[in-house]
Amino acid sequence: MGALAHYLEQEGVPTTQVSLIREHSERIRPPRALWVSFPLGRPLGPPDQPEFQRRVLLAALRLLERASGPVLEDFPDDEPATPEMEGWACPVNLPAPPQPDGLLPAVVAEIERLRPWYELARERRGRTTFGASGLAAEDTARYLSGYLDDPAPPNPRPEVKPADLLKLASEDLKAFYFEAAAAQPGASGDRLADWFWAETAAGRLHFALQKRLLTLPDNALQLLGRMMLVPRSQAHRAN
Repeated sequence: MGALAHYLEQEGVPTTQVSLIREHSERIRPPRALWVSFPLGRPLGPPDQPEFQRRVLLAALRLLERASGPVLEDFPDDEPATPEMEGWACPVNLPAPPQPDGLLPAVVAEIERLRPWYELARERRGRTTFGASGLAAEDTARYLSGYLDDPAPPNPRPEVKPADLLKLASEDLKAFYFEAAAAQPGASGDRLADWFWAETAAGRLHFALQKRLLTLPDNALQLLGRMMLVPRSQAHRAN
């Protein structure tokens, strides 16, 4: 969006935006951008908090008062905590996350335990966000874990760049887990996030993959590891 803003401004259309990744905005230098420290997918903050979201939106719109840029301002507040719903429990009793050498078998086992809940969630909602990578759930885990070794795994979709496919596979695996767990009555967004990142082998796989990508020479893979695999709010769980 930052790059598109430059073209719109050339046509005389003032622009402003909310930035979730500050490093991107620093490089692209959009005319006006408000950086927020919220998780990806929540540019205005948590759901069901309209007053807070209105503050974010107004802060971004006020940047239109600046006649010229580039302007990159930081929103002063972190995302407020979402009240946790009581009575939620993980729908499947998953064992404690293993060490990296055993991650893939553990993730595949988790997927099998979660599959009935995922199918129930998809049936109830009539849709799913899983599938962007074009890989089955087990294959997303295999592709992600393949990057923990040398050499990197072969790309099952050569028309897609490795870093892009890796991100899609990560998003698909997380979507599978989150949709399955959300089928349990009483689940809340923040509780689901804590469950995934602290209690599942898939969460540990993402932390291990993040650490690995930062050592690779490919700049796109490094950027993926640094900014897009693990939410900033969960980074403290990395070993």
